[in-house]
Amino acid sequence: MPHILIIEDEAAIADTLLYALQSEGFECTWLTLGNKALEQHKQTPADLWILDVGLPDLNGFEVCRQLRRFSEVPVIFLTARDSEIDRVVGLEIGADDYVVKPFSPREVAARVRAILKRTTNTSQKTNSPTTDDKLFSVDESAYTIYLQQQPINLTRHEFNLFRYLLSQPKRVFSREQLLDALGIAVDAGYERNIDSHIKTLRAKIREIDSNLDVIRTHRGFGYSYDPN
Repeated sequence: MPHILIIEDEAAIADTLLYALQSEGFECTWLTLGNKALEQHKQTPADLWILDVGLPDLNGFEVCRQLRRFSEVPVIFLTARDSEIDRVVGLEIGADDYVVKPFSPREVAARVRAILKRTTNTSQKTNSPTTDDKLFSVDESAYTIYLQQQPINLTRHEFNLFRYLLSQPKRVFSREQLLDALGIAVDAGYERNIDSHIKTLRAKIREIDSNLDVIRTHRGFGYSYDPN
């Protein structure tokens, strides 16, 4: 039974989520503080977080940043703010979805199911032996990509994105295809977040080899990996 950790300081909202998710068969834990959630996850990891942005102790974005230092558990942000910049920031720091208040509890439950299904499928796809490229070595079981035998410090989204590009050199993938590879719903409107992930990937590769530029931009189409 998947375990969902709800971090929300408004009791009425938390009760609504608890009822909806428990009715769907999920095991749930409710906490009101970000620091408490981080401590609990280290002791008893959850399968997915529903994280309010406006918490009493820490901003939800900061909680997610700290979480990503030791865990790649899927995160759904819950917030009253509906600006594009908030959605972009949330996804760039490693969130999987973004739900704006007021919301439908049934919709949140559906998103939870969809994310857990996508992340499970992604894990199954990547659970294969180590593969090698002329430049990069991909250790699927360790979720690590190496350049010149040096590990690249990648988030879960960055790992899945680069692994997908590496899987078919020179093939051009659209932003929609790359979102699907990340386990993010294409209809969520986050296509431009791919650009941010690509920018970060390039920077991390150049930290190891400043002259290496292997991710090509195809304007109007998408991106490809070109080892040449």
